[in-house]
Amino acid sequence: MIDLRRTVLLLGRAIEERFDAYRFGLKRRLGLLDPFEILPYRGHGTTRELFLKGRVLEEAGITRAGRDDAVWKNILNMARRFASDEVAGARVRASFEGLQVETTADVEGYFEVRFQLPEPLDGAAGWYRVELDLLSPPSPGGGRVRSIGQVLVPHGARFGVISDLDDTVVLSSATSVLKMAWIVVRNNAHTRLPFEGVAAFYKALQSGADGRSSNPVFYVSSSPWNIYDMLEDFLNVHGVPPGPLFLKDWSLTVLGKHRDYKSGVIRRLLSTYKDLPFVLIGDSGEEDPEIYLQAVREHPGRIMAVYIRDVASVERDAEVRAMADEARKLGTEMVAVPDTAAAAEHAASVGLIAPAAIAAVRSESAAGF
Repeated sequence: MIDLRRTVLLLGRAIEERFDAYRFGLKRRLGLLDPFEILPYRGHGTTRELFLKGRVLEEAGITRAGRDDAVWKNILNMARRFASDEVAGARVRASFEGLQVETTADVEGYFEVRFQLPEPLDGAAGWYRVELDLLSPPSPGGGRVRSIGQVLVPHGARFGVISDLDDTVVLSSATSVLKMAWIVVRNNAHTRLPFEGVAAFYKALQSGADGRSSNPVFYVSSSPWNIYDMLEDFLNVHGVPPGPLFLKDWSLTVLGKHRDYKSGVIRRLLSTYKDLPFVLIGDSGEEDPEIYLQAVREHPGRIMAVYIRDVASVERDAEVRAMADEARKLGTEMVAVPDTAAAAEHAASVGLIAPAAIAAVRSESAAGF
């Protein structure tokens, strides 16, 4: 059955690639191509290497979201995101402080850049700019296609944070596919709701117990890259600390399960930051407890704490408790919490955040933010 499923997916992928190539060629011959654009995704790195991902697309005409936008406008923007036309095989040049790297986009328009720095960065922790230029094909109408990417380089951090998004940071009803889809389609960055106290809690984790740290926050979700701009805007609008987002390609070009994908991102981050322990945050609705327990097993001593927001049934609670027991035996506290304030209280008790930050989390929760 698995082999049959894979064969069908591979066949579907081949058909999709042929169709996309034919459509792109036809639009080019008919002069119907829209101007191209480079969409960079927030990257991550160390003082010795930088990683950046992005995508080359035809401009989709997505408009800037506002709090009072009508539902039909949100639906139209979402339709444009998913109807995006990628530029397969595009050549992109990335430049950083005199270094240049050229890369080629895949059939879905995605590209990845890696800089190996000859000398370690000596600047402070923070975001570093990477210039991106489209080398080929030429954009319809001519003109240079450029963009600026940002790469987060932690320095002097005490720990890192890896957080889920759906039903952990943002209300999504991820356990109901239809309900989640309706929430995503009809809302925008302003009208989607964060869980109460999340912004204050994540800021406290970022600042650490001494209030002066710059602990990096990474977000991992199985949501598609198509809604990256909305999720990035959501974090900005609601005051949640910015960080690299790791989303998923929903096309048939990429095969893989949710658990494999998320576990792979966690392994990559722990490998990149070998000297940094991590705090993992998720919810009980899907597979976060299983994924995070596996991380505890694979990386002894690297996971400082695991916080699981309780959003599931009583039966699921029993499963999570069993996994928490195993994690505890391995030296990591996996804490199921009813709300953000409870997570903050535990984090303060084990020295992850300043005790004074609990009041800020409670105040934000009481205000409904």
